[in-house]
Amino acid sequence: MQLEGLRQPPNSTSLMGVIIGVLRYHGFEASDAAAYGGSGHAFFINVHEELCPSGPYVWKHDWFLPLVGNLGIEMEDLGFFGPDPVGDERDRVEAAMRDALDAGRPCALANMENQLIHGYEEDRFLVTRPWDCAPDITPETLTFGTWAEFGDECHVNFYAFAKRERAEERVLVRDALRTAIELFREPGKYSIRGYRHGAGAYDNWLAAIEEHGGSHGNWWNATVWAECRAMAAAWFEELAAKLPVVAGPAQELAGAYRNLAGVLARVGDKRLAPGEKLPFIAEAREMEAAAVDMVEPLLRRLG
Repeated sequence: MQLEGLRQPPNSTSLMGVIIGVLRYHGFEASDAAAYGGSGHAFFINVHEELCPSGPYVWKHDWFLPLVGNLGIEMEDLGFFGPDPVGDERDRVEAAMRDALDAGRPCALANMENQLIHGYEEDRFLVTRPWDCAPDITPETLTFGTWAEFGDECHVNFYAFAKRERAEERVLVRDALRTAIELFREPGKYSIRGYRHGAGAYDNWLAAIEEHGGSHGNWWNATVWAECRAMAAAWFEELAAKLPVVAGPAQELAGAYRNLAGVLARVGDKRLAPGEKLPFIAEAREMEAAAVDMVEPLLRRLG
């Protein structure tokens, strides 16, 4: 069986590709920017102390799930599984996903990447690949009972999604922006050991750039977080048009986050030596702090 019409767009932030795919499957017409903004991911940044490319993936989702709910989808955590899951645990989660799919509920996995599960056959799940590249870490199937496609890299979380009532627009915006402030100013709240988010992510990045600034991890972090800030800029432009009461500050924030996205992209420039990237990271940290300060007066206008 397959869920017709379920597609994962090729966003660098693959978790948001999953969320956008589910929103569209359920008939919500929100733009990519509205999904990034309303979910809070437009304002998130998480960096490992050695600039591991896992920064965009390894963090506590406590803040994220309620905001995704505001968008109109319930994201149910079906559990995390390491390299040697017990057989009955594997059977349990496989049965839960088949039941969800039979009920028209999309599922997803987060292993090396976030991928939608759009159906199953006699002996395997059918998995969406977000991009044509990196086939070794984005399998198209997942075999029942073995998950052999993961090879030695099995550290997977599974999710199921259900449609729910979308929050009223002002509530959605207020919740997302309050979370944006919290994520930046409380950098240990949703971190896992070795990683920091918000202002702490920039501290990790600054400390690691000389040694790891030429790595794939540096490039990938810059790519993902620049995409998120570009989406923040686009979302504020939408809010300026949609909510006249915040039009002025929203336009200012659109410009601030657009500029921030450009600076973060420079950090990922492979032509630059690691030391040449350090000033851009420092500038980005200051720009983000200033942008977060600008969010507060917009929130006050929303009441």
